[in-house]
Amino acid sequence: MDNKILGGKGEALAYNYLKRKKYKILERNFTCEIGELDIVAEKDDVIVFVEVKTRASAKFGLPREAVNFFKQQKLRQLALYYLKSKKLLERSIRFDVIDVIDEEITHIENAF
Repeated sequence: MDNKILGGKGEALAYNYLKRKKYKILERNFTCEIGELDIVAEKDDVIVFVEVKTRASAKFGLPREAVNFFKQQKLRQLALYYLKSKKLLERSIRFDVIDVIDEEITHIENAF
C-alpha cells in the first residue's frame, strides 16, 4: 500500500479513537510554512499535539521509533507556532504519539 494512503488511514483511525476517548478535535493536518501537525486536540483543559505514525507491520521497528529527537524538536516548533497563531500560549500542553500497526492502536500519552 502507498505510504500516503497508509498514513491517511492511520490518521483516520487515530481521529476516531480520540473521539471515542472524548477528546475534542481542534485541528486535523494543521499546516504552516514550517510543517504539519497531524492532530491537535483538547482533553481536560490541556491542548494535546498528537503525532500519528502508521506502519503495515513492525518488521522494520515500531512506528513510534520514528519520533526521534529531531522530530520531537520539529513538533515543539510547530506547537509553539500553533499556540502563538491561536493566542493560546497560556494553555497547558502535552505531546502524544499514536502508533498504528495494521489497524492496532497504541496511544502514548505525554510521549516527550
